[in-house]
Amino acid sequence: MGGQPPRLSRRAQRGESQPHWRYNLIMPPRIAVPIPHSADPDYAERSIPQYEQAVELAGGEPVRIPLDRKPAEVMKIIERCDGVLLPGSKADVDPAKYGATRSPHSGAADPRRDTVDELLLQDAYNMHKPILGICYGLQSLNVYRSGSLIQHIPDFLPEDLRTRVNHEAGKNVRVAHEVEVAPDSKLAGIVKQGARQIVLAVNSSHHQSADSVGDGLRVAAHCVDDGIIEALEGTASGHFVLAVQWHPERSVDQDEPSRAIFRALIKAAEARHNALKGEFESVK
Repeated sequence: MGGQPPRLSRRAQRGESQPHWRYNLIMPPRIAVPIPHSADPDYAERSIPQYEQAVELAGGEPVRIPLDRKPAEVMKIIERCDGVLLPGSKADVDPAKYGATRSPHSGAADPRRDTVDELLLQDAYNMHKPILGICYGLQSLNVYRSGSLIQHIPDFLPEDLRTRVNHEAGKNVRVAHEVEVAPDSKLAGIVKQGARQIVLAVNSSHHQSADSVGDGLRVAAHCVDDGIIEALEGTASGHFVLAVQWHPERSVDQDEPSRAIFRALIKAAEARHNALKGEFESVK
């Protein structure tokens, strides 16, 4: 007893309550990671461990967010998280969400994943929690912020550019193409601070990409060969928002820029956690 916080129950460990004393504990920042896909559990179980391992390697604690709960239950879990990681998915965002006619190349949407992503993003923007989007996560973020998507990259590009890059190369291709990072971007400061020109070799597993950029976002990187948007970031100075179209979680073991991206998420989550801790201490 003696004023010590109680040991966390399994319910609390899953994030289903939010005692204020949590902010007085020394513990890694909790990063909400939604299950990648609701209709294909085998795919979800294969893909989510890489995101979790990347978060852990950077010093965070991943918290799986289920897609089969009611919104109120989901909110109880994410309330105790310090940041958000939106992973890839085999789904495509419903074109109706950005006012487009469905292309025959667009895949099926995942309404349950969309609902959870929207809850996570609403909470993150309201509470200034850091956000990292990866692949589908970039697209989900951009549409949430009223942007739009290219539904199938080959249909968008002029014929002479269509074969320069295979954006659907897949997980077995370690380097699919290069991206150039905007020199004045926050991403530039994360992956290679101080360099005049930053070009990263990246993997690629997508057939869609951002088109018009959403509110409060800006382009942070593009594909060197065809100009496709490869990264977005938030414009607000006090809120960490970053999304990349490639998969840094696949390359954290070999690639320093990939590790740096996850470290930046955890650093931002820690800063927010410590700020809240200070607020709670000031009202004791």
